[in-house]
Amino acid sequence: MFNRNRRLRERKEIRDLVKETVLTSKDFIYPIFVVEGNNIKEEIPSMPGNYHYSLDRLEEIIDKVTSLGIRGIILFGIPSYKDEIGSSAYDDNGIVQKAVRKIKELNKDLWVITDVCMCQYTSHGHCGILKGSRVDNDETLKYIAQIALSHAKAGADMIAPSDMMDGRIQAIRDILDENGFLHVSIMAYSAKYSSAFYGPFREAAHSAPQFGDRKSYQMDPANIREAMREIECDIDEGADIIMVKPALSYLDVIRWARDRYDTPIAAYSVSGEYAMIKAGAKLGFINEKQVAMEMLLSMKRAGADIIITYYALDAAAWLKEEA
Repeated sequence: MFNRNRRLRERKEIRDLVKETVLTSKDFIYPIFVVEGNNIKEEIPSMPGNYHYSLDRLEEIIDKVTSLGIRGIILFGIPSYKDEIGSSAYDDNGIVQKAVRKIKELNKDLWVITDVCMCQYTSHGHCGILKGSRVDNDETLKYIAQIALSHAKAGADMIAPSDMMDGRIQAIRDILDENGFLHVSIMAYSAKYSSAFYGPFREAAHSAPQFGDRKSYQMDPANIREAMREIECDIDEGADIIMVKPALSYLDVIRWARDRYDTPIAAYSVSGEYAMIKAGAKLGFINEKQVAMEMLLSMKRAGADIIITYYALDAAAWLKEEA
């Protein structure tokens, strides 16, 4: 006698009852790109459906995010000027700092996360302070900490450092605590790989390095045990949430992390993943909705508690239609 597993697939009603993994709009964080200027809402060519917003146009996207039941956003700023030390990143009147204050005026309950890095603020496009052609890890920590503090002062709920400098979580936790921001949490880009999937984002954030690459500080895609060491270090230093980035080609990393750690896990479904689906759908090769939702489901099934995705708005709307 053999097992008849198909009995539990017979109709939608029973499939829904035994479903092991469920996506909801509460799983998503939506990335928003903010720029200086007025009345700007410009579509990002390589990421159709995503835009650069000036501060005065933020209300429409914040209203849309809220109406779809999405609880959190992550902000990326494109500054009006760049220099060798990325000084606009920690300017209290910088683009992200102004955006945080504006969003908190629009919706004080929305969970606002700020990306903390230097690449889009430095004239050379690297994620820290250069000494010669190398990024100086320990000198960069001082700047990363100042950026985090300026975001907390502006009202950010969570700081998300993406620079991949050693010791950055400890440096941020220390400066936040010393200045009375014990309640501000940290989502660490713990296993951030040096990936080819970031291409569209670098166009969107104007953050491509002017020379070389980021392989000396972002992770080698070949390594998974190293990712566990990175994650463990971040947890020990005070990270409240750990992240794996990218997501789709690194589901095994998410699974390993889920099996080893109780800390909440975020998966960043990056720009290249989004752009591939959009391009395939435009050519008529795939069904956009079905492929996007299957991709997001795989991330949660692998063990992610949170998914940062450019599909957040579409996915939340599709889920709402099906409810």
